[in-house]
Amino acid sequence: MAPPLRNSQNPSGTTRRSLLAGVAALGALGAAGCSRVAAASGTNGGDLLERLRAAGVVRLGIAGEIPFGYIDKNGELTGEAPELAKVIFKRLGVGRVQPVPTEFGSLIPGLNSQQFDVVAAGMYVTPERCEQVIFADPDYQMMDAFIVRKGNPKGLHTYEDVVAKKAKLATGTGYAEIQYAVEAGYKESDMLIVPDQVAGLNAVEAGRVDVFAGTALTTREVVKKSVKAEVTRPFKPVVGGRPHVDGGAFAFRRTETRLRDAFNAELRKLKKSGELLRILRPFGFTEAEMTDLTAKELCGG
Repeated sequence: MAPPLRNSQNPSGTTRRSLLAGVAALGALGAAGCSRVAAASGTNGGDLLERLRAAGVVRLGIAGEIPFGYIDKNGELTGEAPELAKVIFKRLGVGRVQPVPTEFGSLIPGLNSQQFDVVAAGMYVTPERCEQVIFADPDYQMMDAFIVRKGNPKGLHTYEDVVAKKAKLATGTGYAEIQYAVEAGYKESDMLIVPDQVAGLNAVEAGRVDVFAGTALTTREVVKKSVKAEVTRPFKPVVGGRPHVDGGAFAFRRTETRLRDAFNAELRKLKKSGELLRILRPFGFTEAEMTDLTAKELCGG
């Protein structure tokens, strides 16, 4: 659910993270996010943090996507990014967070048109996006994993295995795994493209495919109740000849470096103390998803 398909034609919007169950609950909150935030002042580094402290509230752009940022069945804002935002912004002197629901592809345009103050949607840091916004350092990293039948009868652990063993592969609409498989030599025309990981699990259980490719987190969660399928060990796909790991982070307007830097300072404290994992664990994250990656690394700089 997390990585974007790297497509330069739509770097801010194309994503494998489709809108999931949280979308249905967004309508009730839509009106709350219609007004714009105050325009940036032009102060060197921005003065948004001071204005947020004065207002006592920060507006979070979310995309209704489980487990990253969504409205739960009780109408409450939750997800790994909003829960982390609540902790960090409270430490920064901003006591309340307010969701501004939008589609994933509208997050960066909405941020830059001042519809909200920060993107809190677990957005992957990519060089294309780094040209449009600035990112905090990643609060999680993500590798890939496969859903396979119990016992992994074909011994599939990497995309190269899938190609070598002529296995039938499924993945999700717009998923970055499409590119990863193609780079390993799998023909895109031979893939079964399904809506999400639930449909992928069903395809494996029914024997329509040998393997479904997704993120380690989403595949791990979806197989928990399956008696016919299991998930493989997380692995790094090869991109451009090198093992690749994605990282998700908060995004800020390019003028607001002071807010980004203050956010990063608190994030580092949470990582060092171990509190970050405690905050993210209820959403399926494990020690394997904790990271010391930096935004600079993922931006290509």
